[in-house]
Amino acid sequence: MKTIQIISKIISKYLPIWIVLLSIIAYATPDAFVSIRQLTGFGLGTIFFLMGLSLSSEKLLEVIKNPKYALLGVFLKWTIMVGVSIGIAYLFFSNQAEIATGIILSGTVPSGTSANIYTFIAGGEVALSITMATLDTFISPVLTPVLLQVFAGRFIPIEFWPLFLNIIYIVFLPLLAGLFVQWMWQRQVETVKPYTPVLSQLALFIVILSVISNAQQALSENLSVLPLVFVAVTLQVCIPMMSGYFIARWMGVAERNARAILFHTGICNSALAATLAMEHFGSLAAVPAVANMVMNLTIGALMASLFENKFRIEEEDVQP
Repeated sequence: MKTIQIISKIISKYLPIWIVLLSIIAYATPDAFVSIRQLTGFGLGTIFFLMGLSLSSEKLLEVIKNPKYALLGVFLKWTIMVGVSIGIAYLFFSNQAEIATGIILSGTVPSGTSANIYTFIAGGEVALSITMATLDTFISPVLTPVLLQVFAGRFIPIEFWPLFLNIIYIVFLPLLAGLFVQWMWQRQVETVKPYTPVLSQLALFIVILSVISNAQQALSENLSVLPLVFVAVTLQVCIPMMSGYFIARWMGVAERNARAILFHTGICNSALAATLAMEHFGSLAAVPAVANMVMNLTIGALMASLFENKFRIEEEDVQP
């Protein structure tokens, strides 16, 4: 028990470092991970299944009874993040179709699970974060292909139904399965819940190794454009984060809730974006998603650390 807790803390505390390290290893030795290249979808499905297992029905009910903050966060994510992603794609990569599509795809997938982790570290409202992520997961099978078809269709032909069904298989069904298992075997699931964060992170590591090793050739062939891609995805992460937080505070949202909205607005499931890009648009379209994955985890960790160490939440500022 203590060993697993120590391992979990080490992984969570240094998550961005692990992400960068594993990305470098997968890029340098792609052939070493041939055996797991087909496990990307399975790894993502495992993360969403574990998310379903770990949802607290009591805390979710509290948020559902007062849903305005959850709806605000989801609205901000699907307007600010999507708008910024489209603007960056058209501004920086209008002549590079696959990269532009990858940028838009990275901003039109559901919230990343790391947003929940960083919300917890930053002292934000975790129940709100999980509720927003759940809402994201339920609406993304429709919104993601629709938004891609409308805004990336001028770059690459977008087929709605294959993309829709892929998201259903990878995201929607595993989440429902996790919720069903928790409902049927609640007592047994309670013994597993403490381990779901570290299991999710290990599944994420499999996804990273799979995605990077698959995209290695595309990355090596486009090294010249990588600096611009990293500048673009840094803006893609930072602008929605800051906008979501300050708009929420301007609207009188409590600090804890605003912090949850910050991470929800700025962190998308770029591992899912990379997987969808590889399967539907080619390895080059996965490059922005891979870069976004590195940057949103790194910037997210820095922001969480900043809130954790530099700011104290005043009790009177916390809203129910």
